[in-house]
Amino acid sequence: MTLTLTRTARPLPDLSLETALGVPLVAGVDEVGRGPLAGPVTAAAVILDPARLPAGIDDSKRLREPARLRLAEEIRVNAVAWAVAHASVDEIDTLNILQASHLAMLRALSALQPVATHALIDGNRLPRDLTIPAQCVVKGDSLSLSIAAASILAKVERDAIMSELSLTNPGYGWEKNAGYPSPAHLKALQERGVTPHHRRSFAPVRKMLC
Repeated sequence: MTLTLTRTARPLPDLSLETALGVPLVAGVDEVGRGPLAGPVTAAAVILDPARLPAGIDDSKRLREPARLRLAEEIRVNAVAWAVAHASVDEIDTLNILQASHLAMLRALSALQPVATHALIDGNRLPRDLTIPAQCVVKGDSLSLSIAAASILAKVERDAIMSELSLTNPGYGWEKNAGYPSPAHLKALQERGVTPHHRRSFAPVRKMLC
């Protein structure tokens, strides 16, 4: 007998985690840009309005650019509050990428108005120095609608920064690779050298400087 397996659609993130907390003003927090060789790491925090949810919010990595851009605008217009923040290349090299990512998260949370009463943080480690209750959510951008919304805002903002930097640093392909170590980026690094926007603590860049 032959069994036919039917692929079931992956469920979209929802507000189950937010609702289960039983408190208002829950913020989802996510970061983008841990892996690139250049540019800042960017985080966003979003408090969604359950009555005004843009349709189609999902993990930013699963969305095409037009959908991300549309959803980013709708999230900004309809959310109770949102904020985007960064940690610079110097801070990444000084602190390490994990701590710099957490710093960007803290900055995004602190910029929210109104202030969040609880945070859902994507990942498996909480930033130090949090001033509100929080919990980690592994793969949170595929589970929590608030974290997914934050992932979209952070991705759109950081991509825009890298595209702008590419105008004054041509040849590295940042408008396409967003600073990640694509073959074209690595080749340009060898041919053109290290820019002030490269992370000197990351191995491919550090090896060139040595």
